[in-house]
Amino acid sequence: MKTHSFSPGTLLAALTLALSAPVAQTAQPPFNGIGVHIGNLYQLSPARSRSISPENFTGEKGKGGMAVDGPAKNAARDLGPGWKISPFVRIAPDTTFTLADIQGPGCIQHIWITPAPLDRTRFMILRFYWDDETQPSVEVPLGDFFACGWARYCQINSLAVCVNPGSAFNCYWPMPFRKRARVTLENLNDGPITIYYQIDYILTDVPDDAAYFHAQFRREDPLREPGLYTILDGVEGRGHYVGTYLAWEVHSTGWWGEGEIKFYLDGDRDFPTICGTGTEDYFCGSYNFDTVGPDGKHRYTEFSGPYTGLPHVIRPDGLYDSQQRFGLYRWHIPDPIRFEKDIRVTIQALGWRSGGRYLKLRDDIASVAYWYQTEPHKPFPKLLSRDELELK
Repeated sequence: MKTHSFSPGTLLAALTLALSAPVAQTAQPPFNGIGVHIGNLYQLSPARSRSISPENFTGEKGKGGMAVDGPAKNAARDLGPGWKISPFVRIAPDTTFTLADIQGPGCIQHIWITPAPLDRTRFMILRFYWDDETQPSVEVPLGDFFACGWARYCQINSLAVCVNPGSAFNCYWPMPFRKRARVTLENLNDGPITIYYQIDYILTDVPDDAAYFHAQFRREDPLREPGLYTILDGVEGRGHYVGTYLAWEVHSTGWWGEGEIKFYLDGDRDFPTICGTGTEDYFCGSYNFDTVGPDGKHRYTEFSGPYTGLPHVIRPDGLYDSQQRFGLYRWHIPDPIRFEKDIRVTIQALGWRSGGRYLKLRDDIASVAYWYQTEPHKPFPKLLSRDELELK
């Protein structure tokens, strides 16, 4: 047998040559413009920016601000076309208006909308339809969709939703679609409503692994089963849960949020895979959201952050606001809850009774569940009637 010996210098030279050789790289597709953040804001993209508003109902390139007739025509009578002639729409009672009808592929990136009257937003129903579906993937009262379900202004400073003075609702959930995106608003009010809005989107390629955005509204007043409220059920497919909004009215004295949230995933039946420790804990607070003010008194403390918030606390006023009401949101943006086959979400409504015992509550709870999933999706439960939607 013949053996070979190599000097240390020869081995070092061979290793250096191997490390310096070019490495074959797999060609990456160009950035499609979906999922922009501060870390990739410098990247160029073939995506084309478009926007739909009453000044450009179709979003066509170079077709904005061309109206010659509109609700502000008289105000612009001395200036002519191009000077804010059609800034808003009026929607008649018991009618549905198409806010946008977009041919894809693309992605909705931002929605701004300001409704009037603000105190009637529970009777304004927002719906989104993806591709050619006939059943909506989003069906939610307007205010609730923007985490402002008590039909009153409250400022919200989160990543997914911002509500700014005086009644400006903003949404930043990315909503990719492949063939078509259709957005409608139904007016269930007795009179007309005024809507200013803008829907900003891009036309671009959508990757195969992109799921569709969904949001579903529910309400029970009072709870049908004392102590238990279902936020989401009947979802089948693959996806991930990304947010919860609750509008909670308390029907008893004392603390109301001792209950646990539960996520039943992929065939879970009696017991969930994910179980929280309390309502305020799930919304990333603690101990009743209770702080001590300068006067030494304990009180609920509003807050609004990127992922969680208690932005709305409505306190009894000694006249008509007789129950305490709360608005809470929790966005699972860095921590989406993933499912392969199905998901069900519930939350307990628990207070306290004598002897340190839990009390099953029968409060008024409304919710919006937000998630992404593959299509097709199962039809949503029938939306509540106007009387069942009414805030009282």
